[in-house]
Amino acid sequence: MENFKKEDIIKLGISLLIVYIIALIGSFITYPEISTWYASLAKPSWTPAGWVFPIVWNILYILMSIGLFFVWKDGIKDKKVKIALYVFAVQLGLNLLWSIVFFGFHSLNGGLGIIILLWLFILLNIIVFYRVYKLAGILLIPYIIWVTIAMYLNYTVYILNF
Repeated sequence: MENFKKEDIIKLGISLLIVYIIALIGSFITYPEISTWYASLAKPSWTPAGWVFPIVWNILYILMSIGLFFVWKDGIKDKKVKIALYVFAVQLGLNLLWSIVFFGFHSLNGGLGIIILLWLFILLNIIVFYRVYKLAGILLIPYIIWVTIAMYLNYTVYILNF
């Protein structure tokens, strides 16, 4: 394992901060709707228990932050790094936008459209991170798996409540 420099610790902290600021904004939109609007929707029997979501998302946000750190760690001079960071920013923005549209606007079909775009950008993010630093791309695999489940749940909730 490489030795961490002071700058690395700062970059890791900033990576965590960036991801968790977005997560916090999303949770402010999502949380109030869980026991009200979302609880009133018909959902499939396989819907994960409510307590699962914050645990899984926290793990995913930590993995995203670490992946971001690994890609950003050596600087942004390389064109591949710049592209990877741009793709990461877009997928993180789509992650937040999904919460705004699905929970904030109560739009099941809008949420479905955004989560499909999010899935595509996560896949692209895995590829571009992997090209910069293999482990960074691998760390995003649980994220795309969870978003695949969430996308199918979003679709199923949309169909059940159409």
